[in-house]
Amino acid sequence: MAETSAEDWIATFAEAVGADAPGEERIGKLLRLAAVAAHSSERVAAPIACWIAGSAGLDVERAIAIAEGLGDD
Repeated sequence: MAETSAEDWIATFAEAVGADAPGEERIGKLLRLAAVAAHSSERVAAPIACWIAGSAGLDVERAIAIAEGLGDD
């Protein structure tokens, strides 16, 4: 059985929940936010940070900036 690509799975999931699938640029930004969260803490922080940003209605670039600034004193 062939494995489903991430892009196909995301598109299918988005359709199933009644949302538009993110484009390539937005996916890249979300992955950047996830990377900042995971590398600053633990891996589990990555999906939760993305969920929080989406729930708060934050622009992904703004969320990345906030995440990157959390370690700054």
